[in-house]
Amino acid sequence: MNMDPNRTVMGGGPPVDLNRTLMGGGPSLQVTQTIVPVQCPVCKSFNPPGLMACNECGLIFAIALDGDAFGAPSVRLPVLVDEAGREHPIRPGANLVGRKGDIAIDDNRISRQHARLTATDDGFTIEDLGSTNGTKVDGQPLAVGQVLNVTPGQSIEFGGHVVRIQEPGQAARTLMPSGGRTMAMAAAPMTPGEDTVRAWLVTANGEIPLREGVQTFGRRDGNDVVVADPYVSGSHGTIDLTPDAVYFTDTGSSNGTSVNGAKLATGQRTRIQDGDEIQIGQLTLRIRYRGA
Repeated sequence: MNMDPNRTVMGGGPPVDLNRTLMGGGPSLQVTQTIVPVQCPVCKSFNPPGLMACNECGLIFAIALDGDAFGAPSVRLPVLVDEAGREHPIRPGANLVGRKGDIAIDDNRISRQHARLTATDDGFTIEDLGSTNGTKVDGQPLAVGQVLNVTPGQSIEFGGHVVRIQEPGQAARTLMPSGGRTMAMAAAPMTPGEDTVRAWLVTANGEIPLREGVQTFGRRDGNDVVVADPYVSGSHGTIDLTPDAVYFTDTGSSNGTSVNGAKLATGQRTRIQDGDEIQIGQLTLRIRYRGA
């Protein structure tokens, strides 16, 4: 039967030319897909895609990484958070802070070009650019042009406007009455007979008893004290309880450890007095001695 070439035909479409290259849809579910891990540029360990910081050394990745093929969230870079909970994203490298800057804060106490906040693989620095009302870190004024290392959780004042470097979304978490941030910390259970504890590690969540000798702390499972904070390294440092004192040592963490605002040098064994404030990541800790 002859077909009229001018007639519209309803059907399943024209026959397929087996010699013609066809453009198709996405791969089938049976095709193997590769998820490429992220290699840390410092310790060279491999991390699952989408992580914000290295699982091994705690390095904060300097760029946002896309989520993997199965929908893992992209890396969230740190932000400046003010006392009202407003978040200001921090981009890698130098960030001009002021009423007119990369980080624009609408506060008349802040100069148009107030300070420079720099984010690097090694952490953060702040520099006052000759502002009218000055810049302070944990209450200590900065001289004009002075470059100071700052760690997440420290208070930074731009002319009296207080901000802190935090992970996105931290401002919505529950705050303890002391002002410390609720963070997950865990310690290995004490063995029977260890009921004569002489010192405790005081956190916003409670107290962790310390045993005599050296105990490791960090973000990775396997430490004696595990700290669930993205700014804490996998193996961050040690706590050494002797018969008469407690000592903290930073063993080479990426974001550092501070005691009363002073950053510890790597390997520096520092005696902790009752009431001293220890800053690791976004967490402020204290040591309580028996009888104190």
